[in-house]
Amino acid sequence: MGFGFTACFTRNLSAEHPTVVLITVFVAVLCLCLVIGHLLEENRWVNESITAILVGGVSGTVILLISKGKSSHILVFDEQLFFIYLLPPIIFNAGFQVKKKQFFQNFLTIMSFGVVGVFISTFIIAAGSWWLFPKLGFAGLTARDYLAIGTIFSSTDTVCTLQILHQDETPFLYSLVFGEGVVNDATSVVLFNAVQKIHVEKFNGWAALHILGDFLYLFSSSTVLGVGAGLLTSYVLRTFYFGRHSSTRELAIMVLMAYLSYMLAELFSLSGILTVFFCGILMSHYAWHNVTESSKITSKHVFSMMSFIAETFIFLYVGMDALDIGKWRTSKLGFGGSVGVSSTIVALVLLGRVAFVFPLSVLTNFTNRSAERNAYISFKHQVIIWWAGLMRGAVSIALAFKQFTFSGVTLDPLNAAMITNTTIVVLFTTLVFGFLTKPLVCCLIPDAANNNHVERGSPKEDGVLPLLSFEESASTNFDRAKDSLSLLMEQPVYTIHRYWRKFDDTYMRPIFGGPLHGIQSEC
Repeated sequence: MGFGFTACFTRNLSAEHPTVVLITVFVAVLCLCLVIGHLLEENRWVNESITAILVGGVSGTVILLISKGKSSHILVFDEQLFFIYLLPPIIFNAGFQVKKKQFFQNFLTIMSFGVVGVFISTFIIAAGSWWLFPKLGFAGLTARDYLAIGTIFSSTDTVCTLQILHQDETPFLYSLVFGEGVVNDATSVVLFNAVQKIHVEKFNGWAALHILGDFLYLFSSSTVLGVGAGLLTSYVLRTFYFGRHSSTRELAIMVLMAYLSYMLAELFSLSGILTVFFCGILMSHYAWHNVTESSKITSKHVFSMMSFIAETFIFLYVGMDALDIGKWRTSKLGFGGSVGVSSTIVALVLLGRVAFVFPLSVLTNFTNRSAERNAYISFKHQVIIWWAGLMRGAVSIALAFKQFTFSGVTLDPLNAAMITNTTIVVLFTTLVFGFLTKPLVCCLIPDAANNNHVERGSPKEDGVLPLLSFEESASTNFDRAKDSLSLLMEQPVYTIHRYWRKFDDTYMRPIFGGPLHGIQSEC
């Protein structure tokens, strides 16, 4: 698998080394995109995603003119290459850089948005498409196609919002938006893969339960594999101490083990996204503390750089693909039909977000009503969370190509129509919603510094939450278990988190590395 290279304008550049020339041109455009993004960084209105799309669109126009209307691409997209090479560094860096304390303190809320929300959104988008597309004159898709469409457009891209929010100023809101974005992408891919295995002609209640069972299996197995890979890497680095001879080996073993975990997940038909995400979390929690100071600094910058280039690469291609004349000519829909179908998809995306963000926020506030920490999701925060998930990005594009093309090429009018409409939706949501993100956030949170989410310690912060002891009497342990159960019912996430910290300090860190929580507050 790899890139197919358009030969259309290589004759104008080099007859001997067309591949080298094409890669050189694409890398040059990528560098230009980074420079322009840097120049536009100060106003924070145009983020890297929008910049890459605009530069891709201009580049596509130039290529289209040079090739006399034959092609707008330098490279032809292969969805397999996206999943094998471009996606792993993006997801791994997300897990490696995540603020774990905020993430796990809000774990249930994040999981409800990122998992339950995807199921709700997928159902609404799939059902709405099945009902409305034929009314717009767009018929012929199969039941599996409609279910795939639901998962494709349930995948969010929260880059625009995260570039405006600040971890230090709004940690609670940032953790919810960031956490939901990562879990959402992973859930969408896992659900997409589960949909591919069903027999739509026999779809019934049992088939729906089978999808749910496959999803739970993929989710849990992938998580366990990622955790295992992270712990193994941490143990190896702590035991052999590569840094005494070469800090390069430390960084290499982290990168290779993370990539190995991803490929093993793909080999066993699991979710590589979930695996590499949790591998990144475990590595930053344990392995990062077992390397030299130079490797600590280098690792964070290298992982961020790899993720940044991969994301820019994808959005640059999306900008070029918008001018793919071949797909537009092959598409079953004309201009009016494409506008109608893409508008319908955007409306369903809006409705799908509304259907779970606000109800789940109310449910979260209700379950946290007795918590002594400030974990209340205000209506303004709910609006921002809803808006943050409206943009569609790289994962949507990749899943659409995987469903409706073969190695980036399609000759079927129905499939070509879905690719063009996916491109329209990604462009529209990224450009329009992306441009409006800053005004919305500034309107709702005019002074982020005054809206800090204060994590007030519980009076039970210093209370007794020890593990059960074999050295004490049964009655003492029984009373302690009763008190702990009462606290668990009152503050479930807080209590579990406190127990985990004690277990982590007592058993995990002595084996896998890292300072105790009393020394380092970020867990």
